[in-house]
Amino acid sequence: MSLSTIINAGLVQPGTPKHALVLMGGGARTAYQVGVLKAIGAMLRRQPGAPSVFPFEVLVGTSAGAINIAYLASAASHGLPAFDQLAGFWDRLRSVDVYTLNLHRWSRFNRFIAAVSLLRTARRSGAILDNTPLVDTLHRAISLQGIDDSLVNGPLDAVAVTASSYSSGVHWTFCHTARDSRHEPWNRPGRRAEFQPLTIEHLIASSAIPFLFPAAPLWVDNRREFFGDGSMRQVSPLSPAVHLGAHKVLVVGVGQPQRSGFVGGAPDAVVRDPSLGFIAGHAVASVFHDTLQADVEQVQRLTRTLKQLPREVAAVLPYRSVEVLAIQPSQSLDAIAQAHTHELPAPVRRALGGLGVLKGGGGSLASYLLFEPGFVQALVALGEQDAFARKQELLALLGAATA
Repeated sequence: MSLSTIINAGLVQPGTPKHALVLMGGGARTAYQVGVLKAIGAMLRRQPGAPSVFPFEVLVGTSAGAINIAYLASAASHGLPAFDQLAGFWDRLRSVDVYTLNLHRWSRFNRFIAAVSLLRTARRSGAILDNTPLVDTLHRAISLQGIDDSLVNGPLDAVAVTASSYSSGVHWTFCHTARDSRHEPWNRPGRRAEFQPLTIEHLIASSAIPFLFPAAPLWVDNRREFFGDGSMRQVSPLSPAVHLGAHKVLVVGVGQPQRSGFVGGAPDAVVRDPSLGFIAGHAVASVFHDTLQADVEQVQRLTRTLKQLPREVAAVLPYRSVEVLAIQPSQSLDAIAQAHTHELPAPVRRALGGLGVLKGGGGSLASYLLFEPGFVQALVALGEQDAFARKQELLALLGAATA
C-alpha cells in the first residue's frame, strides 16, 4: 500500500472506529472464509450482553470473495444471522450452480475426445467453462435491494468489489454507498475506483477466473471494457478498505501455506519433475498470488511508526493508524482438494483427466472448481477451527469482551 493512500485516507473525522472485512479470491477455496465468519458469529453471540448487530461497516471483496461480500451485504440488516445465511448458501451450492462444460456426447466414452472438445471450447469462447449458471444463481441468492437497504438504514457504510480490465490493464474497485455521488473516487497508477450501484454483472466480472471463465463486459469511463478476475494485478488489497475509512480491518485469504508435498515431499524424498497437473495448478494459483501479506506488513509497520511518535506530533499529522488482522488457512487446501477430485462433475473430471491435469498435484487446479459438499464442508470446518484458534485476537479487533 502506498504512503499516499495512508495520507489521503487519513483525512477523516474522528469518531467511532470503522471495522472492515476484506475477503480475497480463490474460487471454491473461499468456502474457507465461510467457516471463519461462521465462527465469528458464534463467538459474538456467546459474549455476555453482546448485541447481535452486524460487526462490520465496510465490506470489500475480490473474485469469489466478492460474491461472499455481496451476499453478506444483502443480509447485513439481519445482524449476526447473516453469517449463518451465507453458510446455508454454500451448503446448497453445487458445481452445476456455478458452471457447466458443454462437450460432444461422444466425449463421455473417451478422455481424449473430451480433452479435444475442451480445447475447442476454449478457442471458441476464450474459456473452457460456461459460467451462465452462476449468473442465475446470484440473481436468485443476492438481493441488490437488500444491499441498498443495508447501506441506507445501516449497518453498512460501504461495499466494494474489485475486477481487472483486460481492455486497459487497470485494476478497478467498484464502490457503493448510500450516496455514491458525494464520494470522490481515487486514481493511482494501475488502479482506480468508481462509485456506482453494484450489480450481478460486477460480481461476474470480479470472479471471472482467466482461462476458466469468460471475460465479462462493464461500462467505465463511458466505454465498454472487458473484465476478468479481480485477483489479477491486485497490488494493494487493503487499499479500498483504508480509502473507505476503515480503522480496523479483518482480512481473510485462502492462500497456500506450502506446496512442497506435491513436488518432492519430505526433504529426503526424491525430487520429481512437476506434472502437467502441478504446473496447471501453479499457473492458476499465480493469478491468486495476492500481495496480501506484504500489504498487511506495510500497514502494520506504518501503524507502529505512528504509535511511536510523540502524541503532540501524531495529532497534527494527516494520518491515522489502521489495525489489521489477517487469517489464512493453516493447512494445505491443495491437499484437501486432492482427496476430493472425484467429486468434480463427471464431464469436467473426464476432460481435465484427458489433459492429465488431475494427477501429481492436480488438486491445486481442482480446488478452484470443487463447489461440492465434501470439499466445501472440509474448508468450512478448517475455517472455523482456525478462527477459534485466534478467538481472543478476533474479539479484541471487533471490540467485544474477551472474558
